Amino acid sequence: MKRYTQLTQEQRYQIQALMKAKHNQTEIAAILEVDKSTISRELKRNKGKRGYQPKQAHESYLIRRDLKAKPRILSSTWRLVKRMLRKDWSPEQVSGLLTMDFKLSISTEWIYQYIYKNGSSAEFVGKKHVIMVNNLI
Repeated sequence: MKRYTQLTQEQRYQIQALMKAKHNQTEIAAILEVDKSTISRELKRNKGKRGYQPKQAHESYLIRRDLKAKPRILSSTWRLVKRMLRKDWSPEQVSGLLTMDFKLSISTEWIYQYIYKNGSSAEFVGKKHVIMVNNLI
C-alpha cells in the first residue's frame, strides 16, 4: 500500500499541463503515481472561474497547512520546563516530574533539543546543562 504524501508544487503544474493536454483525472493520477481521489480532491478544492491554477492551488494548500498546524507542546509548558532547568534540574528529572505530577509527556530528547534550539547559555539554564548540551554537539 502506498504511503500518502501531499502534492508538490511541481505536481500541481503537471496537473494543469496534463489537463490542457486533455488527459482525464484517472490518467493524470496514473502519470503522477497518486490515487485518483487525490486528483479529484485537488481539482474540486482549487478549480475557480479561470480553471485550475497551480500557483493559487499551492498557496491555498500552504495557508490550509499553516492554519491546521498546532504546537505539540504549549508555550506555558515550555515556561515550566525552563523554570525547572534554571533550578539545575536535569532534563531527565524535568521529564519525570512532568509525567508524574502534571500528566504531561515530554521526552528528555525534546528537552535537550529545546535547550539547543533556544540557546544554551548559562542565563537560559543551569551551567551544568549547558555543558551537557555543548558536549552533545
